[in-house]
Amino acid sequence: MSPVKASTMDADLQKVFGSPVPELYEAAVGLDASPALGRALELRSFLALTEEQVDCVRDRVHADMAPDRDMSELSADQLRFDAQWLEAALDARDGYRAALGELLRTMPPPDQRARPVRMTQLKATATLAPSAAPAPPRAGAARARRP
Repeated sequence: MSPVKASTMDADLQKVFGSPVPELYEAAVGLDASPALGRALELRSFLALTEEQVDCVRDRVHADMAPDRDMSELSADQLRFDAQWLEAALDARDGYRAALGELLRTMPPPDQRARPVRMTQLKATATLAPSAAPAPPRAGAARARRP
């Protein structure tokens, strides 16, 4: 089993699906895995990656702004770039959290399996009027070419 990076929605996933996240990943590869579980774990993976990006930028800014850091090393351009990167990462994180939250709220309960839909095929019946004559034997046949 590979290590799984934590995300802020792991507790919600565990509550809905009833298992810790690493077990959910193992269950998702099974033949009877629900599509909702696969989608939830996909969103969760994107969220975990985005949260890791937020952490990296935050840690870099904190290191750049540390009190013991030489002020001559500060770069306004670098800080502006980090602020833009952080804003993009936070927007992505918020989007993934919203999408995963919506999926968890609207999906059917995990113990409720999808049942096959039974389709009834309607049959159209028609009766010919008594005066209708049968079609000639060559009706609809292509005509032979004449020399």
